[in-house]
Amino acid sequence: MIQTPEMSHADTKETSGSNQLLRSATNKKVAGVAGGLGEHFEVDPVWFRIAFVVLALGGGSGILIYLAMWLIIPQRG
Repeated sequence: MIQTPEMSHADTKETSGSNQLLRSATNKKVAGVAGGLGEHFEVDPVWFRIAFVVLALGGGSGILIYLAMWLIIPQRG
């Protein structure tokens, strides 16, 4: 984003590390994966939790995806 003289620093949405996907330290049920996805994409984490459960019941891939994301995505804070 190019900052023009009329824009203040507060007007820019970009902050250091704001676009990095991190597991949530506060909004979590198991490991904070769905909470982190919800915070990153600005969506209610319940939708990600529902998707993981549907995938888990539909063949087990939801569990594998969740575990992989738990290992790969660093925790906030």
